[in-house]
Formats: sequence, C-alpha cells, structure tokens
Amino acid sequence: MALFNKSKYLPLGLNIFRKKDDIVINKAVESHETEADEEAKTEEAVVSVKCRGCGKEITKTEAGRYKICPRCGKYFRLGARERIYITADRGSFTEFDAGMSAANPLGFPDYEEKIADMQKKTGIKDAVVTGKCTIGGQECVIGAMDSSFIMASMGSVVGEKLARAFEYAIAHKLPVVIFAASGGARMQEGIISLMQMSKTSAAAAKHSDAGGLYISVLTDPTTGGVTASFAMLGDIIIAEPKALVGFAGRRVIEGTIKQKLPDDFQTAEFQLEHGFVDIIVKREDMKDKLAELIRLHYGKGGGEQ
Repeated sequence: MALFNKSKYLPLGLNIFRKKDDIVINKAVESHETEADEEAKTEEAVVSVKCRGCGKEITKTEAGRYKICPRCGKYFRLGARERIYITADRGSFTEFDAGMSAANPLGFPDYEEKIADMQKKTGIKDAVVTGKCTIGGQECVIGAMDSSFIMASMGSVVGEKLARAFEYAIAHKLPVVIFAASGGARMQEGIISLMQMSKTSAAAAKHSDAGGLYISVLTDPTTGGVTASFAMLGDIIIAEPKALVGFAGRRVIEGTIKQKLPDDFQTAEFQLEHGFVDIIVKREDMKDKLAELIRLHYGKGGGEQ
C-alpha cells in the first residue's frame, strides 16, 4: 500500500490522505485578516467566556485581540488562524497545503465522522495551519497548531504539513517559526501517528543542517509526542507565560515515582528555571520579539542575505 497520495514527497507506504483533497503549496488564499475582521463585525461584544484562572465571565471585547483576561492575566487559548492574525504582518500570509485532510488508514470507528465534524466547527482541515508570511518585515515560514481540533493531536496531516513547511524553508532559505500546542499523538492513527515524531524531527534537522533558524514557541498546552519531537528542537525555544509544557501528565508521573511534584511542575516558568526553555515572552510582545530574533540571525528582511 502507498502511504501518501502524492508519492513524490516522502517514500512511506499506506494511503493516508483523501484523494479528493488537492494539496496546494504557495497558493494565495483569502487573507486571515479579512476573515477575522468579518467575524468581529458579526459577533456581539456581549458574548462572554469563563476565565479558567479567576472564574469570572469575560466578554470578547474585554479579552481584546490577544485574548487575555483583564482581571487575572490568564491567557485564553488561540486558534491557529487567530495566532497567525496577531503574529503575521497584515496581508502577508500565504497558506500552504490548505486542502490536505486525513483519511482513515486503520479503519478506526467513527474517525472520518469526527474529522468532518472538527473541520466544520473549526474551519480548518486539520490541527495545524502552515504558510509563509512576514513578521515585522522579516520573511519566514510559519506554523500554528490549533488545540480546538482534537486537542491539536499530531497525526499524518500535521506531520506532513510541518515537514513540508521545513522543506519549503530549506529551498527558499527562510527561518521557521512554529507555535506548538498539542495533547500528543493522535490515537486514531496508531503507529502512523507516532511516525510523525521522527518525520518532523528529521525535517527540523535538515533545516538546521542547511543553516536555517528555527524558533519554537510553546503555548498552552504542549505535551506528549509534540514535546518529545519538533517542539523542543528549536534553535531558540520561547514559551508563553504559565503555559503547560511537559510529556506525561502529573498524575501519571506521581503514580510512577511515588513522589509529590512541585506546584509549578510543567509550567513554562519551571521549564525556564531548569533549562528547557530559553525565554518567556508575553503574548502581546511576541511579534516584536520574533522579528528581532529573525533580524539578528538573517539581517534586515529575513531569509538569506
């Protein structure tokens, strides 16, 4: 059996991707800014959500474009397109592989229905959106995971899209910025899901060998196989404040080692203290910090100078 419908990319076996979905690289799509602006116009400011930090009801207007609780400072989780909207320069984003969608290679019960339902609810085909853009005038390849899509679990599509993003960055000598957020591997795809850990890690290594800059941004939550692969392989690893970053869950670890873990265990601050994270950056400062880091590595404009 052939693993990918487009056999020219990676020589693995089993037909994972739906044939009806064309894979498009470097094709302009309707800008995410327009979609977000239209959504903002149609939704009332009185719509509110409950803050997981202080428990207060917060309106979307109060949370602002960065979706931060004004009372306790807790960060609400961002969707992939929301993340790109606040990071990329206006009008600069071009999406890669917009039509790529997972099939059901293992015949997992109700998996196809679940994927279709998530696509309808989120407006994206799978748990990551990739593309190219400029950030503060610096050209780069960007990827953003979306925890509202099956907890941003990494399956065949996530692995393939990220690998292709790295390959594009290598070919065009561009830096890569990936916003990680995941509950881990996607159980419905079994061993195929686990294979994405090695695939994305190998792609990141190729990009590094070519002299490219890879910035990994850890957001809440980044766990499981994503933490154990590409998310922790960045040349520079950034985390948002208070983000959950780890591999196995607290209860699993405590049950295994028979010890009580620190209260701040697996927080971004804990990981910074222990050397797993290079810097913690506030969400509202993230765009400027990314532009600064890319500029330091590549010079003005990003990419190879």
